[in-house]
Amino acid sequence: MFPVLLLLFILVPVIEIGLFIQVGGWLGLWPTLALVLITAFVGASLVRSQGIMTLASVQDRLNRGELPAQQILEGVMLAVAGVLLLTPGFMTDAMGMLVLLPGPRAALAKQVMKRVTVSQAGFSQGGFHQGDNAQGPFGEDPFRRGGRGEDGNTFEGEYERKDDDDDHRLR
Repeated sequence: MFPVLLLLFILVPVIEIGLFIQVGGWLGLWPTLALVLITAFVGASLVRSQGIMTLASVQDRLNRGELPAQQILEGVMLAVAGVLLLTPGFMTDAMGMLVLLPGPRAALAKQVMKRVTVSQAGFSQGGFHQGDNAQGPFGEDPFRRGGRGEDGNTFEGEYERKDDDDDHRLR
C-alpha cells in the first residue's frame, strides 16, 4: 500500500504540472488561474448541495428502519470529491467532478459495496437494540433482573470522603 501511495504522491503532481503548462500555454496565465479558482468555487458549492441531498437520503432511510450504508459511502465519496475539487489542478478537478455527479458516484458506491460486507445485526426500527446475548464489558448482562440486587437496579460499592489538607491551609 505504501508504494502505491508514494507513486500517487509523485505522479499526480507531475501530471498536474504538465497539464498546467499545456493549458497555460494555450489559454495564458490569468485565464488558467481563473479556471482553477472557478472550478474550486463551483465544486465546493456543488459538493455542499449534493451533501445536503445525501444527508436527507440517509435520514429518510434511517426513518424507514433501513441501513443507509450506500448513502453513507456516497457521503464519504462527496468529501473526497470536495478535496479533489479544492486541490489545484485539472486532473484532480476532473476526478472530483466524476465522483460529484450522482450517476457515476452511485455506480462507484455499488461497486465498493459489493466488495464490502455490511451487517445489519443489531439494527432495527431506525436504531440499535440489545440482542438476546447482550453482555456488559465484564461479561454479565447489564440489564438482567434479579442480579445482586433484588430488583436489578442495585449497585454495590464503597464510599469514603477524604478532606484535602491544602483546602484548610488556604483559609
